[in-house]
Amino acid sequence: MDLSGARVLVTGASRGIGEAIARQAASRGAKVIGVARSAGALNDVMQAINGVAYPCDLSEAAQRNDLIGRLESVHGAIDVVVNNAGVDDTKMFAEASALDVERVITLNQVVPIELMRQAVPLMRSRGRGHVVNISSLAAAGGFAGMTLYCSSKAGLSGFHRVLRHELKGSPVGLSLVEIGPIPTDMLANVKNVRAAERMFNRLRRLQLLPEVPRERVARAVCDAIENDTANVCLPKRAKIYPILVGLPQRIVNLITSDIKR
Repeated sequence: MDLSGARVLVTGASRGIGEAIARQAASRGAKVIGVARSAGALNDVMQAINGVAYPCDLSEAAQRNDLIGRLESVHGAIDVVVNNAGVDDTKMFAEASALDVERVITLNQVVPIELMRQAVPLMRSRGRGHVVNISSLAAAGGFAGMTLYCSSKAGLSGFHRVLRHELKGSPVGLSLVEIGPIPTDMLANVKNVRAAERMFNRLRRLQLLPEVPRERVARAVCDAIENDTANVCLPKRAKIYPILVGLPQRIVNLITSDIKR
């Protein structure tokens, strides 16, 4: 899909990876609608790229219900949805509260699935659309202290793989972006748990998991939209991890490829 003139919704667009994706999409001619909880920061980013700011707390069911329909009624058909909004709460699982569990699983897994539930039928009816899910290499191999985050991203990646199989042959493209450590506020939270920090540091020393600039992620995401790329892994040297995790689904896809959806 050509991003020039496309209407692109980016969640978590006020900072970090979401901000970088919004700026990169706008630089390619997209009309960006940014969604985030931080109204002030979101407005600043959207003003800089001539985009539309829509402050919204996606963790609240009332605010995410019919979000796509509400936005389309005002701004027109949304061509691309980038599910980027996410949260981490780095701590040992024994210290997690019920609220921690609900917050992480809701924002990282339930929200993108719900937005896809809203957007995909509309895209299919128009014969055009693309969804990007920003997941993590933590879905394939996680660290102590990141139990909730890893499980939520594993759930998102697994859902995405099956949905892509389900939508094969449809006009809706799906890209799964699984990334390693990115220099953002979220990564800084890893230092709150000594075990997690030491695991990160060991993989860095072995050059297995180097940090990736958010601008590189943004370029890869926009390239994936324009080229209809199924999977993106950054850093590329870690690609073996999601390949191994996704192998059973690939086998199922192959065995059942002749069955009509």
